[in-house]
Amino acid sequence: MRSLSPAQTVVKIVNEELIKTLGEPAKIDLSGEPPHVVMLVGLQGSGKTTTAAKLALQLRKHQQKPLLVAADTRRPAAIQQIQTLGNQLDIPVHSEGNTVPPPTICANAVKRASDGAYSVVLLDTAGRLHIDDELMRELEEVKTKANPQEVLLVVDAMTGQEAVRVADEFHKRVGLTGLILTKVDGDARGGAALSVRAVTGVPIKYMGVGEKTDALEQFFPERLASRILGMGDVLTLIEKAQATMDQEVAQKAAEKLLRAQFTFEDFLEQLQQIKKMGPLSQLLGMVPGLSQVTKDLPADVTDKQIKRVEAIINSMTREERQRPEVLNGSRRKRIALGSGTSVQEVNQLMSQFKQMQRMMQQLKSGRMRGILPNIPGLGL
Repeated sequence: MRSLSPAQTVVKIVNEELIKTLGEPAKIDLSGEPPHVVMLVGLQGSGKTTTAAKLALQLRKHQQKPLLVAADTRRPAAIQQIQTLGNQLDIPVHSEGNTVPPPTICANAVKRASDGAYSVVLLDTAGRLHIDDELMRELEEVKTKANPQEVLLVVDAMTGQEAVRVADEFHKRVGLTGLILTKVDGDARGGAALSVRAVTGVPIKYMGVGEKTDALEQFFPERLASRILGMGDVLTLIEKAQATMDQEVAQKAAEKLLRAQFTFEDFLEQLQQIKKMGPLSQLLGMVPGLSQVTKDLPADVTDKQIKRVEAIINSMTREERQRPEVLNGSRRKRIALGSGTSVQEVNQLMSQFKQMQRMMQQLKSGRMRGILPNIPGLGL
């Protein structure tokens, strides 16, 4: 404690209290005999339908056999949306159109799951722009007929303190067992999760961190607390790297870097590996210190820069990628024309590449050892 400044001490205490308030992480309850029924509830626009598809994909990765249920007969195109998502992910969808009452649809879906050996039934129920008695009565009837094991409230992280009233009302009427926080990757850091967690007393189970169907993370209080405080989230970054990057490619790239044999071809291969992990601005936001820097940048600025770099490298010949020293003025002009960039941008990339090579020479000679962290999966 003596080594911390007063400001650092305050941040440390607040971080510890945030973690305590957010509570312990909890997994989805799949105990007992299948099919396990999971009911998703929430306001319209909170991301229920997309979250249902994301959750189905997560469960399938854990050897479950999910069945999506189109129980939102109120919102136009809700049924088409969940059917489209089901087709994309190759996950079956139970739908009976928008004329059959949702409680009947859900009861029939549970019966189909029992007959068809589906292990999990995910009910995508209707939402409204506001809470009303008619909606709540419908959800209570769905709960009675489908008997869900889990009732998960999908909360938009950008809702603010209005989420507290919403969560309280849903909890009183249908008895929540968990929360899913969506749009955590947006400008809001998820501070409403604190209030919702405190009011309902139920655990946060998942966080939606992007629009893609694989952008659903298990909730960890330490990581959300870090995001709320703008301290980054290195553990999630590492997990993303390990899940999406080819470990053998990363290892070979690391060895080439240390031998100072890194070429533009290797650099292009690494860029393509990083792109698989998601938007670069989102990845940089997980790095401590960089979340504040990237906050003021447009969301796609870093991804546009990557595309420009890719275009420049793709405009080089094989010899030029492997031996950058042959790139004279006329060659650089040709590359700029071929990539739709300027000679200045080509020169800037060359300069940055040379700086990286010099740094790797220093690392190889031992002058920088101990400075760079050893991050598994990132090839460093």
